[in-house]
Amino acid sequence: QVQLVESGGGLVQAGESLRLSCAASGTIHSIDAMGWYRQLPGGERVPVATIGSGKVTNYADSVKGRFTITRDDAVNTVFLQMNSLKTEDTDVYICYAWVHHVPFTTGTAYWGQGTQVTVSS
Repeated sequence: QVQLVESGGGLVQAGESLRLSCAASGTIHSIDAMGWYRQLPGGERVPVATIGSGKVTNYADSVKGRFTITRDDAVNTVFLQMNSLKTEDTDVYICYAWVHHVPFTTGTAYWGQGTQVTVSS
């Protein structure tokens, strides 16, 4: 089993910054993709930013140029630097990781509990 623990959310004013962290722990051989998602009112999760094992990144159009995703594989942690925050960024941000427990296996998707980001005007 693997646990993803997020931290760094909070209440800020528009234009300010936050840095989210998500640390994976448990039985981990390697981690492929990691990322941050938002959950829509209907329950669907949509990607905000993702990063592959080769450090290739992808961003939602709404956050390009403002958010930066990075990862530290030595400690199985993914970060999201959120700059120039807008009120529309307010949401619960959920961490994701595709984990291989042992070599040469398909892997399993894991999700964190989410961390609240609230941006006031």
